[in-house]
Amino acid sequence: MTSHDPIPGPDRPDGPGSPLAGFDVDFTGHEIERRAQILAALGADWDPVEVLRGEEAAYDLLYSGLDAEQQRLYDDLVAAGVLPRRPGGGRAAA
Repeated sequence: MTSHDPIPGPDRPDGPGSPLAGFDVDFTGHEIERRAQILAALGADWDPVEVLRGEEAAYDLLYSGLDAEQQRLYDDLVAAGVLPRRPGGGRAAA
């Protein structure tokens, strides 16, 4: 196979009789095992809803008490789509 013609075909010398062969790999079993290991590592007391609540509380705290310049920058970043629009009309908490 040459570098300028990398795809084998029936009309090329590297076609059907070529030592190159296609193959498929099924990663389903590996993915199931990976997910099981992640859930085991998180533990039985992991609560995804509580984690999300904690993240929301952290964002509320992060964007609270902004001065006028910080608020303007925050609003610009939201308008540009860099930061997601937050509840409360898109204003950081005071």
